[in-house]
Amino acid sequence: MNETTARAGGQDRALPMKIDVLTLFPAMFAGPLDESIIKRARQSGILDLKIHDLRDWTHDRHRTVDDSPYGGGPGMVLKPEPLFEAVEALKAREQETRVILTAPSGRLFSQAIARELAAVPNLLLICGSYEGYDERVREHLVDDVLSIGDYVLTNGNLPAMVIIDTVTRLLPGALGDESSPLDESFSHGLLEYPHYTRPAEFRGWKVPDVLLSGNHAAIEQWRKAQAVKRTVERRPDLWDELRWARPKRKIS
Repeated sequence: MNETTARAGGQDRALPMKIDVLTLFPAMFAGPLDESIIKRARQSGILDLKIHDLRDWTHDRHRTVDDSPYGGGPGMVLKPEPLFEAVEALKAREQETRVILTAPSGRLFSQAIARELAAVPNLLLICGSYEGYDERVREHLVDDVLSIGDYVLTNGNLPAMVIIDTVTRLLPGALGDESSPLDESFSHGLLEYPHYTRPAEFRGWKVPDVLLSGNHAAIEQWRKAQAVKRTVERRPDLWDELRWARPKRKIS
């Protein structure tokens, strides 16, 4: 596949972006990653996505990837051997690879992290499973551990899909309008402003007059004010974080 240079995350990067996924359940990725924006990105050469079965790096008859935890306790733990072998084999093909493990104990995934990942040459996502993973994987194999929220899922496949979707949207050419990701929620630390479309009145509910005025400066000011209002009301944690991070910046 030919490589081109474009900008993502504020940096020049080569396209396609290469993402490899290590999972015990590769069939889970077939539907969500074969539709919509990700499908178009793959077809147009913006995204080179490959899903790998972790069991392909096992060497016993039962293709064993897990074992009971030392010290006792419930559940099974992902063994280090297949994970190290798989990651080392995949990294040998693409040297500049950021290795990410999905797990509830990771740092919270955000739009800022997505922008950071969209600028790296290659990503390798490891989907956590079972009770967890051998800690030596986190200590000596991966570059980062990411979580998509404070809740527990069956495995790390859905978080990996969320990361892939979020990062793909930031790649140049993935969206029809290159300004779209710049105005979405979280892009500037705020939730996105409300949207309206035709009809101008529906069941007695009217579109705000300013949006029908044709005054682009007034519309922009209204949208900024609405973004602030929505963030304060719905995500006060984001608003507090933004105020602390930008104490000298006036947000209107």
